[in-house]
Amino acid sequence: MKSSSLSLSLAIALGLVSTVSVAAGRSASKPELGDFGVDLSARDLSVKPGDDFNRYVSGHWLKTYELKDYETSYGSFNQLRDRAEEQVHGLVEGLQQRSDLKPGSNGQKVRDYYASYMDHAARDAAGITPLQPLLGRIAAIDSKPALIAAFANADLDASASPIRLGVDLDRKNPDAYLVSLNVGGLGLPDKDYYLNPDARFVAIRAAYVAHIQRMLGFAGAASVGVGDGKARAEQVLALETALAKPQWERAKRRDRDKTYNVATFAQLQKQFPSYDWAAHLRAQEMKQPDRVNVVTPDAVQPVLDVIAATPLPVWRDYLAFHAIDGNADLLSRAIDEASFAFNGKVIGGQKAQRDDWKRAVATVGAKDGLGDALGELYVARYFKPEAKVAMDQLVENLRAALRQNIQQMDWMGEATKAQAYRKLETFRPKIGYPDKWTDYASVSIVPNDLVANAMALRRFNRADENRRIGQKTDRDEWGMTPQTVNAYYNSTFNEIVFPAAILQPPFFDLNADPAVNYGGIGAVIGHEMGHGFDDQGSKSDFAGIQRNWWTGEDRARFDERTKALGAQYDAYCPLQGQCVNGALTMGENIGDLGGLSMAYTAYQLSLKGKPAPVIDGLSGDQRFFLSWGQIWKGKYRDESLLTLIKTNPHSPGMYRANGPVRNFDPWYQAFDVKPGDAMYLAPEQRVRIW
Repeated sequence: MKSSSLSLSLAIALGLVSTVSVAAGRSASKPELGDFGVDLSARDLSVKPGDDFNRYVSGHWLKTYELKDYETSYGSFNQLRDRAEEQVHGLVEGLQQRSDLKPGSNGQKVRDYYASYMDHAARDAAGITPLQPLLGRIAAIDSKPALIAAFANADLDASASPIRLGVDLDRKNPDAYLVSLNVGGLGLPDKDYYLNPDARFVAIRAAYVAHIQRMLGFAGAASVGVGDGKARAEQVLALETALAKPQWERAKRRDRDKTYNVATFAQLQKQFPSYDWAAHLRAQEMKQPDRVNVVTPDAVQPVLDVIAATPLPVWRDYLAFHAIDGNADLLSRAIDEASFAFNGKVIGGQKAQRDDWKRAVATVGAKDGLGDALGELYVARYFKPEAKVAMDQLVENLRAALRQNIQQMDWMGEATKAQAYRKLETFRPKIGYPDKWTDYASVSIVPNDLVANAMALRRFNRADENRRIGQKTDRDEWGMTPQTVNAYYNSTFNEIVFPAAILQPPFFDLNADPAVNYGGIGAVIGHEMGHGFDDQGSKSDFAGIQRNWWTGEDRARFDERTKALGAQYDAYCPLQGQCVNGALTMGENIGDLGGLSMAYTAYQLSLKGKPAPVIDGLSGDQRFFLSWGQIWKGKYRDESLLTLIKTNPHSPGMYRANGPVRNFDPWYQAFDVKPGDAMYLAPEQRVRIW
């Protein structure tokens, strides 16, 4: 692209040129989707926008797109992930042809880790052998101390554990790390899968028993369980069911006030004396901390009671099963396919595995893999400096828009607004990639031993986590790799983070109409900013400290609005008898609603009082909302949809497209939505928060 064209396109994306220049600029550099950045062919014009906006925007695509056998769902995010995956694949394949890579270099490690994944001949020949040392240790568990050591090493073994000690940020002291105690140990996606009497869950539990039995069969002589295989598998299910019962519902675990329960280590030992916490820490190679956050305190003792009451042979079967299942994708095709038959087909609804190269790229490029090594290559090849410049400006435009929205709110008092402004001003945006990359110098990667490579990275990540105890937090770290198609808000650092890979169509296109960029990436930016002001993010102040900065009256009015929003989402039922959990998805729903509002305000500000041009018969507002609907386009298998609504804090895509707009007055005006339309809400029923 010529520099003059780039400058014009950049100006267009930021809405900094006149409407005449916008029209002229569109012909100079065509956007990737359609004439102005939206794929109009995806629409179903037989559907009224006010009856089902999602189907109006994407209905033709929904009717005609056939999910591939390996897909559990597919939509705009997946399209972009496919692109990033292809880009990363090209980088990795390029390294496969290199014989000049210096031993110990990142390039050598990426090349050989990928090669070890793709070497199925070696993996098939090895079978279960790479896990035999681990299975032997599990088979030798003959005491409570040995069992505790196995729990402590679950992260290295890719196994399950009912007790987890990890290192998090201290939500009340952002400069410090804090050890957190969590309970878990479940092999199914959520506690509801164990306890729900609905027939579909009964069938899943029956399939799970068969799956446990089959995976234990691979353990062979290393398994010391006794008795009938099915009976042993049923005992594992019974054990996990007992672990599931006292665990908190996911919606409750979102509550930051309830999940911050800090005790000294001595207090922890005194409160729960039946478990040897010091032994667990020694086995996990974690320095004894001064303080521990007990995340779900009233669930700990019941889980410890299950640990004490369960015979060691059942624990050995439990650990052996999870060790095999958790490492199945690193082993032979026979073991891998056996695991997929349940985890992929029964739980996800997949009909076939993803291509080997896709799975290899995902493994190598994961944050806990060699994600930063690949990320550095990805940024050098695919991230354009002009995209970062545009994003920096878009963030500032959204910051200004949210400030204006706060100023105009009639439900919040000036004292709380002053605190909100301060938090908004101190938002720190991170765009594209980190300033420093992870140093993998201590990790040894070889071309022909996949399990050894995975274990080496697990040891590296464990040591990296353990070293943080007692250290000052690193605010320059990233929680995602640059090639990740996603974004996040970190309340403790009050930062919004946008990896390089999300800055592509349909979310962001330097050549698209401004309305499209604001309705796409603008709304995503607004969404992440909105997390700083959602029902939980709003519990942290400008410095990231968890504290109440609201007046009581303002918080009550805020809670009244969030309650009404939650009730709306509770009524969305994508499967018979299975509905969205408005409490679980509350933060994301507030983020979507606020993000849409902020992006719309920013778009209007970018017009500087001038009318937006009409393009292809569509007004600027219509193009903005079409872009919003386009980014949430998605199709799901029922099994995947069930898992999503039970475990995911995000609502399914159709409700992300429809839920916010029906609460937003400009959408009604843009598409002439009237009483009697299926999505119509009376003005007094519309929820406006940020």
